[in-house]
Amino acid sequence: DYATSREPRLHGVGDVRSAGEIDAVRKACGEAAAVLRHLVVLVAPGITTDALDAEAYEECRRRRIYPSTLNYHSYTKSICTSVNEVICHGIPDSRALRSGDIVNLDVSVFAGGAHGDCSVTLCVGEVNPVARRLVETGRACLNAGVKAVRPGKPFSDIGRAIENVAQRGGYSVVRQFVGHGIGPLFHTGLQVLHHYDRTQTHVMRPGMVFTVEPMISAGTHRAHLWPDGWTAVTADLARSAQFEHTVLC
Repeated sequence: DYATSREPRLHGVGDVRSAGEIDAVRKACGEAAAVLRHLVVLVAPGITTDALDAEAYEECRRRRIYPSTLNYHSYTKSICTSVNEVICHGIPDSRALRSGDIVNLDVSVFAGGAHGDCSVTLCVGEVNPVARRLVETGRACLNAGVKAVRPGKPFSDIGRAIENVAQRGGYSVVRQFVGHGIGPLFHTGLQVLHHYDRTQTHVMRPGMVFTVEPMISAGTHRAHLWPDGWTAVTADLARSAQFEHTVLC
């Protein structure tokens, strides 16, 4: 609904998806994962994030699907690429990736009336063990969060599981950005915290579809937003890693 206009039309929508919507999201997620796999093999020292963005656009065009981020609140790219201290929503640009970097590729697509969303953080070339351990812990945090998804349980269980893994590794969990409900809309009003908050008593129900996308930092959990209105970096410029999956309760 925002592909050709500057402002997305935000409609009210419930948290529980219908059987048809669930099927559509599942297919859209399959498409998003396929685009992400296409990009992962291209990540190497010397490639620019702009080049990865162009590849993502062409792959979406080839598949006849729409990159969800394109023109979303005036965002001008087809993917987000977050390098090193960038937590999330990094805008692809002309900087070439260097050996030793870590980069998150966040792919979201609209296909068959629904959105699918996923991301992965990758090591570029020869990465030092400290950065590699951060990335590995980020993946473990995602797995713990997904495993905590259970009907009848509070959403705070997800944040508790993620934070336990992060803290055992000596990392902090970014609090400024959260998971979200997804379906016919890219983002619904449903929010999923990645840190433990006992006040998040909202209960997971069968049919809910949402993202689990923990962002962990080697330093502070605090974030700073760049003037571009999108790029979020750690306040102390420590490295950050994120992984994301769309889940059905």
